[in-house]
Amino acid sequence: MTTEVTTAGLPAQGSAPRWTAEVRRADDTLDRLTEEWDALAARCRTATSFQAAGWLASWWRQYGRPGRLVVVLVRRDGRLVAAAALQRRGRFGGLTNLGGGLVDFTDVLLDDACADRAAAELAAALPLRRPWHSLELREVRPDAAVQQLFGAWRGRRYRFEDSLCQYLPAVPMEELLKRLPGKTAQRSRVKQRKIAEAGVVVRSTAPEEVPEAVRELLRLHVLQWQDRGVTPEHRTERFAAHLTDSTTALVAGGRAAIHRYWLDGELVAVNLLVLCPSFGGLYMYGAHPALRERLDIAGLLFGVALDEVRAAGIPVLSLLRGQEPYKQRWRPDRLHNQRLVLGPGRLAPFAAARAGRVRLRGVAVGVLRSRMPRLKAALVARRLR
Repeated sequence: MTTEVTTAGLPAQGSAPRWTAEVRRADDTLDRLTEEWDALAARCRTATSFQAAGWLASWWRQYGRPGRLVVVLVRRDGRLVAAAALQRRGRFGGLTNLGGGLVDFTDVLLDDACADRAAAELAAALPLRRPWHSLELREVRPDAAVQQLFGAWRGRRYRFEDSLCQYLPAVPMEELLKRLPGKTAQRSRVKQRKIAEAGVVVRSTAPEEVPEAVRELLRLHVLQWQDRGVTPEHRTERFAAHLTDSTTALVAGGRAAIHRYWLDGELVAVNLLVLCPSFGGLYMYGAHPALRERLDIAGLLFGVALDEVRAAGIPVLSLLRGQEPYKQRWRPDRLHNQRLVLGPGRLAPFAAARAGRVRLRGVAVGVLRSRMPRLKAALVARRLR
């Protein structure tokens, strides 16, 4: 096990708190930190289900490359107050978040009671020393805790637009329908009446039932997309293993719910809803194709999800990433995630782009817009001559 330990901030004197930071690189680090990690997540208001120890550790077991895990920890008087789970990539000292394309939101953890100082200590502890080192974080919410780390970073910082996410207020279905244009709302009310009259039975899944429910979800998910092209990764054994392990932990901790739907005694749909204090998110569902011919699937799933998040006192139902047509009908609010890049020198965004196989031209345009507006204006003027 490789551990780098440093002492940050002022030395302990009298009652002054003692701040310490360390970088752990052992592949089982997240498994060893589960209890401490989740306790910190409970004290971080922006933490989502994708920052839970169970999700991160499960993803690393299935997708991580041995020897590349980098976990940065900050403690105040021995208590964990900041944490970042990262992975090393490429030959240029680049770091990025865990999760790849399977997470809708990336973040670090900061204790709300001392978030500003914890962010500064975490920024100082990041193992970014060379001019070409970089940290790239994808799918960052505008109000994420890592925005404080970004602000505390003393080197170069770059911000780019990332995926579009969409949200609905967690209100009763009838209030949600009032957001829709007249004819669309009228058709939706008719669909809701059909759902109510159909006799669909909905059951929540207990933690011990999660493995079976995930198998059913993936079976129905593949079936529903069989004629339109299912995401290849969703067919793999490693994705099934990750979704089973992570969701079992999340359901046990109240950070997710799985709903199963029966119609005429047959299982017809399964929906996975992630839960956190600020939103509930529709992560993945599977539905039998025959159900689409009888009922409005989106209306069915949204209605149950709204009841779940409202009962938990959660204010927002997130449709997460993607602009599928079934989402647009509900007139959701739209908000882009962000891609944050930081490093000691000007080479950081280019190193991140090369490590992540992102087009360098796009990065150069972003740097011109955000950091060199005068040069950009001069180039535009020259082009117009």
